[in-house]
Amino acid sequence: MSDAKATIQKTIDDNEVVLFMKGNKLMPQCGFSSRVAGVLNFMGVEFHDENVLADAEIRQGIKDFSDWPTIPQLYVKGEFVGGCDIITEMTLSGELDTLLETNGIAFDKDKAEQVRAANA
Repeated sequence: MSDAKATIQKTIDDNEVVLFMKGNKLMPQCGFSSRVAGVLNFMGVEFHDENVLADAEIRQGIKDFSDWPTIPQLYVKGEFVGGCDIITEMTLSGELDTLLETNGIAFDKDKAEQVRAANA
């Protein structure tokens, strides 16, 4: 197993929710990462942010690991959920709420409703 793959696997194993993103949750460095981190932050989801810009091997490695070509990438309880478009759709449909609830991940349901109302 390559070092990057081992590091990625350990990060996913050690954290209930992980967002591989450009930048970090307080200072995203691309619009797509900003959108996903913003939704998670607004909903009060505790998550580990992994800045792929800090390590070129991780940046390419996460794409190979998930067989998904873009960043950001969200993992919940070890499972790849998707990128920005998928997370946006799941948030607006309520599927993200269900995923978080099913996996015992705390979040603010009222804030999730506010996101949906603002985008209705």
